[in-house]
Order: sequence, then C-alpha cells, then structure tokens
Amino acid sequence: MPETDVLIAGAGPAGLLLAAELALAGVRTTIVERHAERPPYCRGFNLNSRSLDLLARRGLAEGLVAEGHRVPHAPVTGLPGPLLLADAATDHPFSLGIPQTRVEEVLEARAIELGAELLRGHELRTFTQDDDGVTAELHNGHFRCRYLVGCDGGRSTVRKQAGIAFPGVDARWFALLGDVECELPYGPSSGPDGRSLFVIPRPGYVRIVVREDDPPADKDTPVTLDRLQAQVDAVLGRHVELRAPRWLSRFGDAARLAERYRSGRVLLAGDAAHIHPPAGAIGVNVALDDAFNLGWKLAATVRGTAPADLLDTYHEERHAAGERILANTRAQVALEEAGAEPWADLMRRLAAHPAGNRALAEIITGLDACYEPGGHPWLGRLAPDVPLTVSGTRTHLAALLHAGRPVLLDLTGAFASWSAAIDVVSASWSSSDIEAVLLRPDGHVAWVGTSGDAGLAEAVHRWVGDVPVPASA
Repeated sequence: MPETDVLIAGAGPAGLLLAAELALAGVRTTIVERHAERPPYCRGFNLNSRSLDLLARRGLAEGLVAEGHRVPHAPVTGLPGPLLLADAATDHPFSLGIPQTRVEEVLEARAIELGAELLRGHELRTFTQDDDGVTAELHNGHFRCRYLVGCDGGRSTVRKQAGIAFPGVDARWFALLGDVECELPYGPSSGPDGRSLFVIPRPGYVRIVVREDDPPADKDTPVTLDRLQAQVDAVLGRHVELRAPRWLSRFGDAARLAERYRSGRVLLAGDAAHIHPPAGAIGVNVALDDAFNLGWKLAATVRGTAPADLLDTYHEERHAAGERILANTRAQVALEEAGAEPWADLMRRLAAHPAGNRALAEIITGLDACYEPGGHPWLGRLAPDVPLTVSGTRTHLAALLHAGRPVLLDLTGAFASWSAAIDVVSASWSSSDIEAVLLRPDGHVAWVGTSGDAGLAEAVHRWVGDVPVPASA
C-alpha cells in the first residue's frame, strides 16, 4: 500500500497551494485528482489583494502580477460604484485579472518542484481513520496517510465520508453561465420587461451570466447551448446568436459552511468547507486563504514540533472567516435585489464615503482578517510588507517568510538570545517604535514587543512549540 504523510483530495487552488506549503516544510505530500487532465474551461479570473499579499510571503505574487491585468478596485455586487483599494490595508492595492487556470499552473509547478506528488485520474471513494492515520480507498487501490485533506469541492466526498454536517441555506434562484461567442456588448444588457443579463469580456469570447427561468428539478441536468440561447432571447426580447460554446454551467445562491473544518485526522479546505454566492469574486481567494492558514500548522503537526492544539486553531480561525464570507456574499446579493430600498440606498451612500469605501473594500476582500483582535494594531493581522535593512542590504518583510518558517523580527538588537528558540532576524526600520515582532509562517503577527520581551515566551510556546527560551524570559 503506498504511503504518504498527507494525502490531498483535489488539485484545485486550495489543494495545490496546500501541497506546496507542506512540501516546502519537508512533508511527504500526495495529491489525488479524479480528472485525468485539468478542465479546459476557466472558473475564475480574479486574485484579490489579500491573496496577492499572502502569495508574496512565498515569493509567488510578483510573477503573477507581471502577467495579469491590474484593476484598482475590489469586485463587488449591488453597488453602483467601485470599492477603491488605494487606501486599503494591503501591499497590493488592486485586483488582478488573471485566469484561474494560470494560477493553478503556477501552484502546481511550485508544489512539484518542492517534491509533492500529483496523481491525476485517481478518484478517492472512501476512507477509514484510526489513531495512527487514514486508509483511503481509490478507484484503483488504497493509500495510507497520516492526514487526509479534502480540497474536493462543494460536493466533497471527503466531507461526506467524514460525516461532517454542511448546514446553511438552499439556493433560491439559479443562473446560467456560458462562455460563448456573440455580438452582445460588454456589461449589462436589458430587455423590454426590465430583466437583464451580464456580459464579461474574455480572451476571444465572452462570459454570459443570466438568471434561469424555471430551472429543472435536477439541478445537475447539463446546460445546453439551446437552453442558454432560449434564456438569453427571453430576457432580451430578441434573438442574439450564441456560438462556439466553451463552457456551460449553472450556479445558485446557496450558502453552506462545514460544521467542522477538522474531524480527527481529516480536514477540509476551500469549497469543501464552504459554498456561497459568487458575489465579490471571492471563491478562489478564500480557498487560497484556507490553504495558507492550514499548511504550516499541519506541517508542524506532522513533524511533531507543533503545540498540542495548534491544528485546532485552523478550524477556529478559518471557520470564523467562513462565517464572515457567507455573510458578506449573501449581503451583496441582498443589496443587489433590494434596488431602491432605504437600507440599500444607505449602503450606497456609505460606500461613497472614503472611510466607508475603504472599510467595505477590506471586508469584501478579507483584508480585515484579524485572528487575535485587541492589543497592538498589528496583533493577529497580516504584517505589512514594510521596507527593512538586514545586514546592510535593503529588503522587505515579506522576503523573510519565503522559507515558510516563523520569524522573530528584532528591530533593536536586543533579542539575539532568542536565536536558539526561533529564527531571529535583526533588521532596522526607521519609522517604527516597535522593538520586535513574532511572525507566524503565514505572515500574521503572533506577538508585538514595544517594551522588552514580556509575553514573548508565551507566544512562542503557543505558536511554535516547546523550544528553549532565554533564561531571562
């Protein structure tokens, strides 16, 4: 029976980034993907500011930014104007237009380069777990692993087999999506009865999104070009020929959140843990956020260096984030449907105010993520990519995290004695009154020192484990 440390079901963005994070930490990692090849269509075309900030902590953002198209605002549904990102708390004040397929190619190359194994055409069917690991049954054999992670989509086999409840609300409406060729202009197009559809430009084709009248009882019924054509004609009140379909699909506004992100040695990430309306183009971005949070914690657990409850913090932090994501995507849909309702007008006025615009942009993109609210403004948040000087060389904070290890950033030279416990980087940053910062491998701040090392030992034990600390601590 083949063995690995971590078996990941699903080679989408969450699975590929998670594999790269685990392999970076020296953990044997195998991805099994039921499709023999990457699907020929592209689900999404957006990386938001939060995702770019996270990917920059591994040196992966710069190449993607060079390939993509920058848009200076956050995608949002239900507001007439954009949510500008110029003043938001981010190192990347823009959304990046780039195909999800390209992002997956980059993440796959990264994972394989670091030593992860990707097995396409291998479908996980069931599994059993015991005190020592998980035995997974594939369509063509068995796999033994220490941990299993379901990154296998909204209909996750892993989630169902683990018996993890998926509470939420069913879809109230469905929409058709079609990547086709046609002569419709970009943006919204309305018909005589006021109904509308939306056309999004894509390289060589357009993406049409239109609400579906009278959807079939079986929502898995394949969408045909004739079905999409009939719906477009009905909305516009005239015939506009649709040609050369590349991808036809159906989606709804269902919103569900896994009751638990962890069940023993089984974990969930990405769509396997949450589904929500597509408002705000958040899907791929929250999947990457899950994987980035889980990777270093699972790696430390596998290596046996993690504090006893470190892996449980994955559920604590990302389940709460999932609740916020479901709330804000559903709110965007409600805002769009409310039209001229007084509270909808109030939200639009709030978005028009600079401070309100910034706050909403950070909420929509997840830039407001804070895993430990209270205390210093940096605590629990992603540390900004401030310029630093290390050993006489100019660099940035994000570069200190490329190796995926926790770092104690020493800004005064007073923390060298901590080097036996953790990687200490002595640096200068002239604009700060902070003396030192403990950075988790994901770049979030675990401790901020402004007057000595009070509380540092507790933070190190909480996030790094039982390591020797200076006697003075």
